[in-house]
Amino acid sequence: MQSTPDRIRPADLAAMLEDARARTLALVEDLDDGQLMGPRLAIVNPLLWEIGHVAWFQEKWALRHLRGAEPLRADADALYDSSAVAHDTRWDLPLPSRTDTLAYMRDVLASILDRLAGRAELSREEAYFHYLALFHEDMHDEAFTYTRQTLRYPAPRLGAVPVPAVRDPSVAGDVVVEGGVFPLGAARDEPFVFDNEKWVHDVAVATFAISRLAVTEGDFAAFADDGGYRRGDLWSDAGRAWLERDRAGGPAYWERGGDGRWWKRRFDAVVPLDDDHPMVHVNAHEAEAYCRWAGRRLPSEAEWETAASLAAGRKRRYPWGSSPPDGGRANLDGAHGGTAPVSAFPGGDGPAGCRQMLGNVWEWTSSPFLPYPGFVPDPYADYSQPWFGDHRVLRGGCFLTRSRLIRNTWRNFYTPERRDVWAGFRTCAA
Repeated sequence: MQSTPDRIRPADLAAMLEDARARTLALVEDLDDGQLMGPRLAIVNPLLWEIGHVAWFQEKWALRHLRGAEPLRADADALYDSSAVAHDTRWDLPLPSRTDTLAYMRDVLASILDRLAGRAELSREEAYFHYLALFHEDMHDEAFTYTRQTLRYPAPRLGAVPVPAVRDPSVAGDVVVEGGVFPLGAARDEPFVFDNEKWVHDVAVATFAISRLAVTEGDFAAFADDGGYRRGDLWSDAGRAWLERDRAGGPAYWERGGDGRWWKRRFDAVVPLDDDHPMVHVNAHEAEAYCRWAGRRLPSEAEWETAASLAAGRKRRYPWGSSPPDGGRANLDGAHGGTAPVSAFPGGDGPAGCRQMLGNVWEWTSSPFLPYPGFVPDPYADYSQPWFGDHRVLRGGCFLTRSRLIRNTWRNFYTPERRDVWAGFRTCAA
């Protein structure tokens, strides 16, 4: 079982659950019924199905599994169990109407809140299953934005805080991180840990040099302009196979304007590149091809976590220390509605001097997604175990990741050809 705090304030947990549900609803409330279903594509779900799935997951683990409650809908398992309902069939299901789906979501959350009301504290087991449902919803909320981007829906109505207008050339270049034995993974006193982070174990890390900043759109445009997508010598065998299969001639959502400049699509708007913003919607194959072009390489996840965490022989929970993320340290929670310049948020610098290791864009690593030594699946066994081997590790979160979710040890994972994720990368000296 994961560790959770010794004393959990039910009122605080209830507030987070309500906040997550409000975010879920905000991400779909402006869409019509046709948009809630959308086209049948391999990398998206029908949003009407997905919001029902979020409620079902919460009911399954925090009501039925934890408390033995009866299902609120007799057909819920047949509709929403992602482990049993094949992806391609989700458009064909007899899904409840929008009104009935929202009513189901309200009923599930109301039942949870009723059970939390008036409680002085929760047991560790109770807290675990509530956090599991909370973070599951947070992750789906981020995935809803992938769908909106993929389907050219309008930008979600989230944060409107102005993006920091900063360009600081003094933080360019690499920092050298001394090698040694590094404790990779989550400590047992961590408030909540998914099974793929368990547990901290020593790994040898050689001295390496890593870029202080993520690769920018301007950097990547230079690669594309230099024929990067046409030069087979820059691509791995898997990368060349992806290029041919997907007929990728350039970055996702980029197009040439009549003025010869690159333009990009963000949701339903086409706008110029931001040369000092991070490259985003790039897959692992593209990141590796860029690295070969630049004479660089991707960091391993052990190198990434070392640069983000290790300070004077001690490991930090966040790059800056133990204090939770805030608006001065990281671009998270959708506060700015998009990415920020890569040199913004100096208050979030890590111990090695790397900037924005949390927030802004997820960062690809060179590491395959594999279990740590002694891995044992947690009660939600399908979270990690089915995906070991053919997925790649990403680290650090993006501008839409919830701050309560992210930390230095968090392991995200996608197949290396995915370009819909808000993912970029930073590089190491080859």
